[in-house]
Amino acid sequence: MHPFDAGMKEWLTWLRVEKGAAAATISAYRRDLVDFGRDFDPMPAPEAITEVEVLRWLSRRATDGISPRSQARGLVALRGLFRYLLDEGRVPLDPTARVDLPKIGRPLPITLSVDEVEALLNAPEANTPRGLRNRAMLEVLYATGLRVSELVGLKFSQVHLEAGFVRVMGKGRKERIVPLGDVARGWLERYLAEGRTPATRPDDALFVTRLGGPLTRQGFFKILRELALVAGIDRPISPHKLRHAFATHLLERGADLRSLQLMLGHADIGTTEIYTHLSRARLLQIHAEHHPRG
Repeated sequence: MHPFDAGMKEWLTWLRVEKGAAAATISAYRRDLVDFGRDFDPMPAPEAITEVEVLRWLSRRATDGISPRSQARGLVALRGLFRYLLDEGRVPLDPTARVDLPKIGRPLPITLSVDEVEALLNAPEANTPRGLRNRAMLEVLYATGLRVSELVGLKFSQVHLEAGFVRVMGKGRKERIVPLGDVARGWLERYLAEGRTPATRPDDALFVTRLGGPLTRQGFFKILRELALVAGIDRPISPHKLRHAFATHLLERGADLRSLQLMLGHADIGTTEIYTHLSRARLLQIHAEHHPRG
């Protein structure tokens, strides 16, 4: 195996095993590093790669129309690889050290209004096992702001109905406690009583398919798109938009940023701060609509 490929494989394994990086992150980094190798024929050893070649790669990606955000992620991947190789004594220097990340703006997430969320929550037919499951999933998602992978991955052992919270293992294998709220807890109790066979083991999946297997992310995406049409939402929708709605609606009603950070599982409060912009935008909209001088 070529030294660059071997180093890449070793670093990605280290990220997964030691740092608990998500599978999607590992996959994206691998694609970026493979793309970097496209610029060479033959591929040099890692110690022979220079800053000029890193800059040339970034320039080529910009010319190819790669977004600044994806360019920045690629440089993060390349920088992470070379810092790992440097720490391991495989290269004498890091050719990315003096290369700046492409400047990217942080777009405001598109969220759903309270009325749209209500319509979506009411879309499943709650008189069938499938409908009860879907209603319970939507209620839990909106009540907790979980990531879709966290939602479909919930086990019985993580749900504490009597106490009213769920234990979630998020990014980086960090555990957090998130309140369920009375409404979501009520729908979960009804789903467990009427919508599925009671589990016998704590590690059984909470939300299952008709055949009893765990629901997948792709399966939930499909369900959400179908229910959005029933609810009359005629724009693209994703589970992440319900996560955004959870955060935005809490802030609009007075939640503090630190509590929101803990519930969302953000390692850096700077990630959470984007929702303050949404709240300000909402306040400006309310002022413009209702103030005599708006």
